[in-house]
Amino acid sequence: MDLAWNVVYDLLQERGLIGDGFFVEDCTGIHSWVEEATRYTVVHSRGVAVLFVDTRPVDAIPFHHDLLGADDPKGFFNVP
Repeated sequence: MDLAWNVVYDLLQERGLIGDGFFVEDCTGIHSWVEEATRYTVVHSRGVAVLFVDTRPVDAIPFHHDLLGADDPKGFFNVP
């Protein structure tokens, strides 16, 4: 599991969202949906949210509660 999260850690570091004390175990929320043939998944902690497209992490943002229950959660992220 730790090896799989290396890409996520790199993404968080690129976005300036990683600091001392970040642990994968802090990511306690998940929301997943399918549009056409693509699966989108948002995994979040109290501080950050990461968007996965299929199985690839594509963007990370500071978490805010507006993301929860949004009609289009991927609209909060930069999707390639």
